[in-house]
Amino acid sequence: MKLRGSAIVMAIYLLFLMVPIYWLLNMSLKTNAEITGTFSLFPHNLTFRNYQVILTDPSWYMGYVNSIIYVVMNTVISITVALPAAYAFSRFSFIGDKHLFFWLLTNRMAPPAVFALPFFQLYSSIGLFDTHIAVALAHCLFNVPLAVWILEGFMRGVPKEIDETAYIDGYSFPRFFVKIFMPLIASGIGVAAFFCFMFSWVELLLSRTLTSVNAKPIAATMTRTVSASGMDWGVLAAAGILTILPGALVIWFVRNYIAKGFALGRV
Repeated sequence: MKLRGSAIVMAIYLLFLMVPIYWLLNMSLKTNAEITGTFSLFPHNLTFRNYQVILTDPSWYMGYVNSIIYVVMNTVISITVALPAAYAFSRFSFIGDKHLFFWLLTNRMAPPAVFALPFFQLYSSIGLFDTHIAVALAHCLFNVPLAVWILEGFMRGVPKEIDETAYIDGYSFPRFFVKIFMPLIASGIGVAAFFCFMFSWVELLLSRTLTSVNAKPIAATMTRTVSASGMDWGVLAAAGILTILPGALVIWFVRNYIAKGFALGRV
């Protein structure tokens, strides 16, 4: 009886979570007139025009392409930089190590608005404004500290004797790190990559401030859907559904690493 009650509570909770997503999907399959004119739990006049607009209009689908480009770039850069940094924090003690580690975390605590203007002025001066690498590097400000914090927790769980044994066996540090150490913390790398991808994907302020045309992300495009005829709710809902898909795919591919990661790491 207790198990059945828990299952009912879980089912209600999941249903509650899925209602906004269903409603977004419902709106994406309606015309704008039906959305604003009537209340219905399902489309009366099913239409895929909203998705057709996004997939055929370069001003829409290029937003997804731009977002994926700089998000992938940021994830690769963040993990590449965080791996040796986290190894240093987990294996060595040096003057100011705890203060430096805390300073890294304070960058994650600061709101993006604090850094928007300095980044804008800097990138405009050196010709990086409205480029994918500009947004990718800006997002490193909060993703690198996050990745270092996650990976450092996993690395502390790996005994130092493994490092010493590898050195005795003649492994160079790069070979040891890639061939032996990284597979041992694969779960942590998967978790760190997941969070870097998601935080970069959903961030709006920096990506919108540092781009205008060539690298404009989908989040910025979605905030500019007002026309002379008003808000195009159907297209906006379809864009929302398509924006959810990359995150869902990332979760699917790293789901095993995430499960192990939450069990072994500090996140």
